[in-house]
Amino acid sequence: MTFEISDVPEKERFEARDEQGEVAGLVTYQLSGSIIAYTHTEVAPKYEGHGLGSQLARAVMDDAKAKGRTVVPICPFISGWLESHHDYDAILAKQGRRLK
Repeated sequence: MTFEISDVPEKERFEARDEQGEVAGLVTYQLSGSIIAYTHTEVAPKYEGHGLGSQLARAVMDDAKAKGRTVVPICPFISGWLESHHDYDAILAKQGRRLK
């Protein structure tokens, strides 16, 4: 199954559309300067299990990398996906050290 993934800045989200143009999945975000926080990932029930969530995650991370953005992965799905995709570590916001 092929999906077209594009940024829809007026809605602050990336959308994945199926061959009929229907929204099959999305990733919402908040952007402030060069910092982007991915807040939610959603895949329509009929497309679950087809790897669409991973396609969306890769697309949004590639977009952030290409635009020189720092990513704050608030969304649990994106955070989990990043645990096994270390090629994006350099653009992730780092946690500061805690005072003891």
